[in-house]
Amino acid sequence: MTDLAHVTASPSPDLLTPDNCAVLFIDHQPQMFFGTGSGDRTAIVNSTVGLAKAARAFDVPVVLSTVAADSFSGPLLPQLAAVFPDHEVVDRTSMNAWEDEAFVEAVKATGRRKLVIAGLWTEVCVVLPALSALAQGYEVYVVADASGGVTPEAHAHSVQRLIQAGVVPVTWVQVLLELQRDWSRGATYEAVMDVVKEHAGAYGLGVVYAEAVIGDHAGG
Repeated sequence: MTDLAHVTASPSPDLLTPDNCAVLFIDHQPQMFFGTGSGDRTAIVNSTVGLAKAARAFDVPVVLSTVAADSFSGPLLPQLAAVFPDHEVVDRTSMNAWEDEAFVEAVKATGRRKLVIAGLWTEVCVVLPALSALAQGYEVYVVADASGGVTPEAHAHSVQRLIQAGVVPVTWVQVLLELQRDWSRGATYEAVMDVVKEHAGAYGLGVVYAEAVIGDHAGG
């Protein structure tokens, strides 16, 4: 039995924090969205932008990457680019971003060992770099609702393959709230509430209601 007298309030090292992770956005582009059929594409866009704003709110390093932007897939999702207007985008020819030297160097430059990955399509542009990063000793988290596959089965089976390999599946709201973790952290509280109200659906409406009826600092 656990000796509860020695249990402390220290957090798990498995938790994502603003100081230990980087967020990688891979191939959120028009042509890739055209082929996405695993879920509502508008919802995937919303989740992707919500995740981006979560990273921005906590000043988490971000890597943006596209594949064949000029010749096939089109530019980075405009709503995503607008969150990071001055950020360099790594364009590649490889389906596996981890086989592109500039991409890997951008990841290394973040100095982070926990990688939070979202992308299109799950079965190719997420699975391949996620497994590659895992093999090189990174801890990998895949944001399932900010990613999408060609079919529901392709997305689901890809997530299962990642889980079996040791990748941790998460959602964008989970990442946002894990980074905040304590509603007394006032430096990021308002930014988090803004993201929630804009992108978190019914949860965001609940915050709007609470602020209107109860007042500020409604919390989560």
